[in-house]
Amino acid sequence: MLGNFTYCNPTKLYFGKDALDGLNQELPKYGKNVLLVYGGGSIKKNGIYDKVVAILKANGKSVFEDAGVMPNPTADKLNEGIARARAAKADLILAVGGGSVCDYAKAVSVSVNCNEDAWDKYFIRFEDVTCDIVPVGCVLTMVGTGSEMNGGSVITNHAQKLKIGHVFGEKVFPKFSVLNPEFTYTLPKYQMISGIYDIMSHILEQYFSGTDDNTSDYIMEGLLRSLIHSADIAVQNPTDYEARSNIMWIATWALNTLVAKGKATDWMVHMLGQAVAAHTDATHGMTLAAVSMPYYRHIMPYGLKKFARYAVNVWNVKSDGKSDEQVASEGLSEMEKWMKKTGLVMNITDLGATEQMLDGIVESTLIMDGGYKVLDKAEIKQILKASL
Repeated sequence: MLGNFTYCNPTKLYFGKDALDGLNQELPKYGKNVLLVYGGGSIKKNGIYDKVVAILKANGKSVFEDAGVMPNPTADKLNEGIARARAAKADLILAVGGGSVCDYAKAVSVSVNCNEDAWDKYFIRFEDVTCDIVPVGCVLTMVGTGSEMNGGSVITNHAQKLKIGHVFGEKVFPKFSVLNPEFTYTLPKYQMISGIYDIMSHILEQYFSGTDDNTSDYIMEGLLRSLIHSADIAVQNPTDYEARSNIMWIATWALNTLVAKGKATDWMVHMLGQAVAAHTDATHGMTLAAVSMPYYRHIMPYGLKKFARYAVNVWNVKSDGKSDEQVASEGLSEMEKWMKKTGLVMNITDLGATEQMLDGIVESTLIMDGGYKVLDKAEIKQILKASL
């Protein structure tokens, strides 16, 4: 049964082909100085940069830039961003890009007025925000993370071989986010399908926990079916607006905290994938894909009824005359076939991991306790070996 919880999501969304016009409604709410945060410069090639800057200028804003946010934002880059935001006396941080850019903007927002080392305070000690926050807005150009409507932020520390996420409270959620599916069209296919699997993994991390009859599970099964259907279309035709808009909307609902309510949630696939990325700097969604099948086959016996339900309700496996174990195994096989057809990376070797790295990756893996089985380090190494 559902336990007690409080739900609040303060982010305002502007969705659709004219979503960027929402900036004209939001910008007057903030002061003059805007720190424009973006990645490697693709937004300059596809014209989004010019559109955003034109709206900022039309609203009388002074624009300061923080470019070069990498796919796995680092602690060093975070410190650079803090310095830039302080120098700009930023009244608003506007992130234009994918989830990594949004994650990074939130990390900067909680650190500008912090007198302590941000990495140590937020990503090692997991402390709450005790300083004033610079508000964040997002213009999304890649979907997957759901960062546009949550308080999550993931930062990598190469020196410490750690990639860690901190889920901040509602005050850190973006104040607004602009979601135009057409802004995702120019994304390379590798990045598109990586984002698609990130969405799927977010849903599964929450779905594979608990044994009660939970409304959230029914919602997640619908989201998964819609994602699979739209992904199949988008892989063949990346500019299919209906498919790309559905994927964008699913990504937001997958991790805007709604379906987690009443759930324990797992997150071990993310811990394994993030540990791999800390050692290889591989693309996030692909690290999740590469470890998922070995992990789910390992924990399936401990959550057998849910895995059987997943097989029937998401993958249309017929259960007549079969045991729960047979049904559940068939469901994972259907999932694996779909992943391969979609073009996902299915092993960590292809992402740059080697057997010699495994002990280090094990040490970089945080152990969570919300899923069907709490892993020990020997099990983590076994799963990683099976992922090679």
